[in-house]
Amino acid sequence: MIRSFHHSQYALDRLLEAKRETVTVVLPAREVADTVGAIVEGLLGLAPLIDQVLVVDAGSLDGSADVAAASGAEVHQESALLTEFGPVRGKGDAMWRALSVVRGELVVYLDSDTADFSAHFATGLLGPLMGEHHVRFVKGHFRRPFVTPDGREQAAGGGRVTELTARPLLSAFFPELAAFAQPLAGEVAARRDFFERLPFATGYAVETAMLLHAYDALGGTDGMAQVDLDVRRNRHQPLEALAPMAREVLGAVLERLAAEGRLVDGEHAAPVERPPYATLGARA
Repeated sequence: MIRSFHHSQYALDRLLEAKRETVTVVLPAREVADTVGAIVEGLLGLAPLIDQVLVVDAGSLDGSADVAAASGAEVHQESALLTEFGPVRGKGDAMWRALSVVRGELVVYLDSDTADFSAHFATGLLGPLMGEHHVRFVKGHFRRPFVTPDGREQAAGGGRVTELTARPLLSAFFPELAAFAQPLAGEVAARRDFFERLPFATGYAVETAMLLHAYDALGGTDGMAQVDLDVRRNRHQPLEALAPMAREVLGAVLERLAAEGRLVDGEHAAPVERPPYATLGARA
């Protein structure tokens, strides 16, 4: 059973009283100069709860690394970490390489493109790890408004790859994980030694694969939790940019199905088809 909480249950004072371990927040960053500074400042404002704010930059050309450093973060270039593993391969690779410079015993991954950032994104994810029995893996969920090209905001409509690809796939093949409202959310937390035992998919497949690997490591959904973070606002990708993301999510699920023997020789779940009507013979 996936336990559910709300971020408001975990006030800063409560977490400071419960704190027994050091905490690192990791922000994978790519072209986020307009948002990363405020996020870093918000996280540093949680001291002494958070001991390390770590930004792993993917060679951003917009000055993201400089903005993060000026705001007080510890900044590393993704390409300079674990160089023996060759060229960097996207977000999941940045998250994995970050473990080489993480110092905290509890690790929170947050996306770095969140607008109007609030510190409850961090406290909400840390709360179940620090204050609830048997919780070892925490994922955030939220409402994601969609902003139309003319600037109008719709209450829902964001998270198109989530709703059109990730959730249907999980519901069909891993229904025990379908209760996660935002399987592709980049907001996730666990102890460092737990993350260190998980494989990390590179690129956009990281969240899907991580969810499946965490399920394996825990032997089921006991120990897994999700936290309602209310609303998250960020930039929306153009429609043509979503197909590569959806393909990577699909690939992560197909790889798991193949490993479990549920996908053989490239077979996949096919839709039910009716025969051409003309082949049915004369109508009565």
